[in-house]
Amino acid sequence: MIAQNKIFLITGGAGFIGSALIKHIINTTNHSVINIDKLSYSGNLQSLESIETNERYIFEQADICNGDIMLKIIQKYQPDIVMHLAAESHVDRSIDEPIDFIQNNIIGTFNLLEKTKHYWQLLKGEKKDNFRFLYVSTDEVYGDLDGKNSFFTEESQYKPSSPYSASKASSDHLVRAWHRTYNLPVMITHCSNNYGPFQFPEKLIPHIILNAIKGNEIPVYGNGKQIRDWLYVDDHVHALMIVALNANLGETYDIGGHNEIQNIEVVNKVCSILDSLVPEYLNGLTTFSELITYVKDRPGHDLRYAIDSRKIRKDLGWKPLEDFDSGIQKTVEWYLNNMIWSENIQNGEYKLGRLGVGLK
Repeated sequence: MIAQNKIFLITGGAGFIGSALIKHIINTTNHSVINIDKLSYSGNLQSLESIETNERYIFEQADICNGDIMLKIIQKYQPDIVMHLAAESHVDRSIDEPIDFIQNNIIGTFNLLEKTKHYWQLLKGEKKDNFRFLYVSTDEVYGDLDGKNSFFTEESQYKPSSPYSASKASSDHLVRAWHRTYNLPVMITHCSNNYGPFQFPEKLIPHIILNAIKGNEIPVYGNGKQIRDWLYVDDHVHALMIVALNANLGETYDIGGHNEIQNIEVVNKVCSILDSLVPEYLNGLTTFSELITYVKDRPGHDLRYAIDSRKIRKDLGWKPLEDFDSGIQKTVEWYLNNMIWSENIQNGEYKLGRLGVGLK
């Protein structure tokens, strides 16, 4: 087990999962955090306002693809643990503009591994012995599953379907290679679909909420029967901390929410909650589900994801605390109570559209 009062360097800390992770560390531990984020369209420092003045938190605006800057930051702050979350992560965007995903997710990860290796190799004693690099990946590297009885495990074959998942799979291989070749002390996690407060509105659940209350169409790909395993973001960051502080080097852990649900069921569930909480926004509709519009399916759309999380439960004692009913209720209520946060995002580049072939 790693001792307390460590320095965490977190890439992508202004994103959805990264900001939740940073708030968890600052609010529940004595560790310090260096947040590195280039603040692209989905990076939002408003998500960190509650802890931004904490003396254990430092923000550095930087791009992980800039090697010189990354090395200077790493050497300046001397981290004990690097948690690499920075990534382009939206599948639709990867279909439209794959070059950004190749550059940020593959070249960026390579660059961070190289600069981290340089720093780690010069460390001495316990500082070197206890150093760790955690790469946060996705279950999408495995492709999709047939039927209802199979699950992703840490031994599943890689079969990425989209430019996004292919870029994450490539990064997985780089991380493992730097461990095997250079002995860099790494660990990898694969998570299922995250949801919760502060998620960027192009993702499915906030997209449903915000379009519904504006009276906009709610686009659903194909027949909407694609199955995802939903993981509440606070459960995910708790798992990441357990892995970072306790896992054996070189290990991979799959983190799932144990909530397999069809996309159309998610949409209808959110609409039902909105019917109850904000009927004043119905504007003549009987239910928000009347706004559902089926659109042309995404190219290469994976049919089903499901994670077998027995390894992390057995080895490290982690299991999700939030089921989908409780988590989605909290999530919908948060968006309704924090419309200013959402409006500020939509006043920028993003305007509640969903990218992708066949969409308006």
